[in-house]
Parts: sequence; structure tokens; C-alpha cells
Amino acid sequence: MKRAYLVLYVHDQARATRFYTHALGVTPLLDVPGMTELPLVEGAVLGLMPAAGIQRLLGPGGLPDPRGEGLPPRAEVYLMVEDAGAHHARALEAGARELSPLQARDWGHTVAYSLDLDGHVLAFAEEP
Repeated sequence: MKRAYLVLYVHDQARATRFYTHALGVTPLLDVPGMTELPLVEGAVLGLMPAAGIQRLLGPGGLPDPRGEGLPPRAEVYLMVEDAGAHHARALEAGARELSPLQARDWGHTVAYSLDLDGHVLAFAEEP
């Protein structure tokens, strides 16, 4: 495997790009209509694609509309970072809604959870 792309379908690409650029403290590798790519760790990229774009790409009838309002979160981005509290604070500054503050979890990580602007769960974790 050369690289992994994790793609989130978003309502507003520009808004999601501003959010994740601030929350992650990174600069996009690519930012063109239809796709933004943000570096995560070596070999991993977070992609932001307008929800309407995936439907055009796959054609009619292939995928339920990912833009449905009121749907439960369908994805979690769990990132191991240095200083999870600072990352979580940046996400909240960018408009995320806190789901759970930074705390030690029974699997050994200290993690904070929030909800991004499109309803995806965003977790910043660190090892003690």
C-alpha cells in the first residue's frame, strides 16, 4: 500500500476545508472544486468531497443521498496526536460541538470527542 485516502462527504467543501485546516493545523495538499486533500501522517490523507460530487461520480441509484439531514454520525476520524487537548480546542474554535472532553479511556488513550460541521465524529487522542 502506498497511501491511504480517507474521504468525508461534506455539505460545503469550502466551509469544511476552513474547519479542518484550522482544527488540524495543516495546509491542504490539494484544494480544487470537488476535492480537498489534507495531510495526516505519512501515507495518509484526509479528503473532503462535496456530497453531491460522489453522487455524480457513481451515477444515479448507486448510493443513498449522504446529505440527508438528521442522520446519525456515519464516520469517525480518530487521530493520535501530540497534545490532544490543544487539537480539540482548535476544533471547538473552528465550530465543532464538544461531545466529550479530554479524559483517560479504558483502552489506554486519553481522548476528546467533538462533532464536525457535517456531523462526523472527530476524536483527538494521545497515549499517556
